[in-house]
Amino acid sequence: EVNPLLCVPSEADAPSSPLDVSVAADCLEARSGESCKAVSLPAEVRLAPSSCRGLRRVPGDGLHLRVGLRRPPPSADLVFTLRESLKPQKNYVFYCQSCGDIIVKDRKFLRVLPLPSENWSALVEEWCCHPNPFARSTLHPRHDDCFLGDTFFLLNSGNESRKSKENTRVICKRCKTTLGETVSSDTIKYYITEVIIQPSEGNFSTPPRSQFVQSMVAQCLVELSSAKSTFRFTIKGDDGKIYILVWLLNSDTLLVESLGSSSSHSVFTLFGDIFMPSSGTVGTWNAVKVLYQPCIKSRNKDLADAWERDIGAHPLTFPSETCLELLLILGLSTTSLPPSLRCMNSFQVRNSCNFLEV
Repeated sequence: EVNPLLCVPSEADAPSSPLDVSVAADCLEARSGESCKAVSLPAEVRLAPSSCRGLRRVPGDGLHLRVGLRRPPPSADLVFTLRESLKPQKNYVFYCQSCGDIIVKDRKFLRVLPLPSENWSALVEEWCCHPNPFARSTLHPRHDDCFLGDTFFLLNSGNESRKSKENTRVICKRCKTTLGETVSSDTIKYYITEVIIQPSEGNFSTPPRSQFVQSMVAQCLVELSSAKSTFRFTIKGDDGKIYILVWLLNSDTLLVESLGSSSSHSVFTLFGDIFMPSSGTVGTWNAVKVLYQPCIKSRNKDLADAWERDIGAHPLTFPSETCLELLLILGLSTTSLPPSLRCMNSFQVRNSCNFLEV
């Protein structure tokens, strides 16, 4: 059982007639005169009416109250990760996420191996009492290999090289979206936010871009925070610039969205988010909650420099265009929250969709 904060939007001015709020196990209603705003919760989510407390009206927000909530624990296999989806001895097709064009067709891997962390070479120097034996070594995949990094995977290019003429970027032939970059003459790095990987025998469908980006980034945050006890991240572009500072608060947030019902025909949304998967009038999604600071146009430069020097902050690199997309997603989500809940200690608050199967 958890004790969440519920926010019920209301008019900017105090209602002229008394406002009655009723809480039942499966719904919440707010009545004022002839107007009624109601939310019906999904079957798996139930409120504990007797635990309701802290009811107050916050100017600009509406009504705030805390009430106990019960729901089944999330399944352990809900988290979709790239490391778990790719298996040796199976055929896969790689698609451009933006347009669905096939990038790599029917590739079978003999080995699917995780890469060490991005700073592994520096760590070797700290632990070795003699010159770094790997100083001149590079980790490049053979033709039947797939190497997995935090935000990318490496493939032997074979005949699939799509190197652009201007630089080392790898672009989609159809939509010209940046997919990755060439690492060497025979190795291509593809970013996980730009490519969808499906078994050859599976059906392919392209999820909405915003859902896919935030889902893949959220999965990176959850996986790295669990594996390395890291909760601060610098989101960097492939141009080397820091675009966003992200602080992971928790990975067990539950978002409930409802269009509700209203006798005055106004739309009511609880924890509304235009980037959530659409599943009718009500739905729930597991999500991560993060604090973030934008760093474009030299904003928060001192803080970004401090995080970059701090070994406790983990860097995540994506195409620069994707970093800007992510910043837009974060900003729009923040504006969907009540004004009083949008900031915490100068950081902005964001609930991000986490588990999206593709």
